[in-house]
Amino acid sequence: MVGEGVDGVDPETPNVARMYDYYLGGKDNFAADREAATRIMKIMPHAAEWVRSNRGFLARAVRLLAESGIRQFIDIGTGLPTQDSVHQVAGRIDPESRVVYVDVDPVVVSHGRALLATDERSTVIRADLRRPDDILSHPETRALIDFDRPVGVLLVAVLQFVPDDREAADIVARLRAALAPGSHLVISHITADEVAPDVVGEGREIYATTSLGSITPRSPARVAAFFEGLELLEPGLVGVEHWRAEEPPSGDRIPLGFLGAVARR
Repeated sequence: MVGEGVDGVDPETPNVARMYDYYLGGKDNFAADREAATRIMKIMPHAAEWVRSNRGFLARAVRLLAESGIRQFIDIGTGLPTQDSVHQVAGRIDPESRVVYVDVDPVVVSHGRALLATDERSTVIRADLRRPDDILSHPETRALIDFDRPVGVLLVAVLQFVPDDREAADIVARLRAALAPGSHLVISHITADEVAPDVVGEGREIYATTSLGSITPRSPARVAAFFEGLELLEPGLVGVEHWRAEEPPSGDRIPLGFLGAVARR
């Protein structure tokens, strides 16, 4: 990334992947990441809970796809490795499942490659979400993914880092066009409909200091537009904590943080 050292690590600039790791209780983060994440949690007390709910959504969505017969996955914007990663969830259903992880962050790619060094059915590539053709045509993608068969494409908490609506829609459309019938698209996205505008503004200012430089919440209608032309699976586009949850969230209702849905082509 621009501004990072030769090792791909800039400990002085908050990194969105490492901040996400901190929200999840991980240890792959630096003081700058913890400081930025703490500032977010100060103005948005439910931020860590939102992130944990989003991670649970990812696991449930992958499990559903695997149980439906999907055996190949592309996880774009994967972030730092954590428990219940895609290959682990899918592998419990079928150990032959294949996964391509994609991230633009060199640290994420380095971590992932080290962990998957002996896994012939999973890989991590460095590519930019904003250049979907590079992801689709990458030699390692082509080595593992057969685009004549159904694929599960995951865009979990990543489109919010593409500020332009048209560019984000074009990215999703290009990915959809490459998928065979029976493929599935999984999207989660941050929303701010239940957060005060001044808090949203302060949160965006904090994220403006990070490695990706911006974050763009979107309304339910704008997120739903990404699924145009696809068949939304029940229960449709909802808060991620409610999407096919094994049991309803406990305690008082909290403001909506992430929207999520799964759709079939």
